[in-house]
Amino acid sequence: MDMVCQDKTDLEAPGLAEIEAAAQKLKGRIVETPVVPLVAEALKTHLPEGAEVTGKLELFQHAGSFKARGALLNILDFSDAEAARGATAVSAGNHALAVSWAARQRSVSAKVVMMKSADPVRVAGCRALGAEVVLAEDIHGAFDAVDRIVEKEGRRFVHPFENPLTILGTATCGREAALQMPELDVMVIPVGGGGLIAGMARAMKLLQPNCRIIGVEPSGADSLARSFAAGSPQTLEKVDTIADSLGAPMALPYSFAVARDHVDELVQIDDAEMLRAMAQVYDGLKLALEPAGAASTAAIMGPLKRACKGKRVGLIFCGSTIGEERFAKLVAEGRGLA
Repeated sequence: MDMVCQDKTDLEAPGLAEIEAAAQKLKGRIVETPVVPLVAEALKTHLPEGAEVTGKLELFQHAGSFKARGALLNILDFSDAEAARGATAVSAGNHALAVSWAARQRSVSAKVVMMKSADPVRVAGCRALGAEVVLAEDIHGAFDAVDRIVEKEGRRFVHPFENPLTILGTATCGREAALQMPELDVMVIPVGGGGLIAGMARAMKLLQPNCRIIGVEPSGADSLARSFAAGSPQTLEKVDTIADSLGAPMALPYSFAVARDHVDELVQIDDAEMLRAMAQVYDGLKLALEPAGAASTAAIMGPLKRACKGKRVGLIFCGSTIGEERFAKLVAEGRGLA
């Protein structure tokens, strides 16, 4: 997977002027997603005592997740020759949907690689947006398939997290959050490959330097925590989590370096905690979240509950690309665990 593991450690994290320019470039093209205070009675007993908790509704973004920001910045960066050859991507679903959507905005051909285990709603969504979908057995096979597509077809690869434009896109989300939720004590962000937390943490630290940035990983997909402990990007032998959107099997140099320099702490949650949070958020706010979208909430209801007591806390509902049947099944499981 040579092209996937390029050494990007010589690249700097985006500066505030660069983030502001990207936000202006995306203005009118993406949704400036709102924030909502978590004050519903059904949620109060589960939240940290005395905390003011506000969530950013990035699930309302184009294609159903924050991924649209970075995907569109990448597609807009294509030269005419690259646009003629098309785009490719690898994804458990959200990034594939975002690249499919972004490519359509510029009439660019998209060929996305997804796992056979991907939610059928995500696969159908990519095809509805005009993308060709290639299904692979697992994430490693998916990256190999992308390598072959790039080599044979000359398509430009849009990496889901190890890409300066992708991280610049997530930084615009962090910029919005910092402006919408002033004077936060803590911002809690889900971690998959590290692209979301790297970009958001960078922007948050530039705009709210006193805000503590805490990342949340599934216990069965803790590549960033292992990388922080080792001091270098690490690869997992296996991934075991219900949150497929957070199931990246490795950390990579650029996103790892940006995250390492701006993230204060990482915590882990298990699948049961995400399922409970999915049910509680649905009952309290009527938001239909995928497991990854409930990760931040699960963290402040679990391992961070004591630390967030009396704090001003921000979190992000990062996505909601999940089929109705699977959502209903998982919420029922979550209610059974409450």
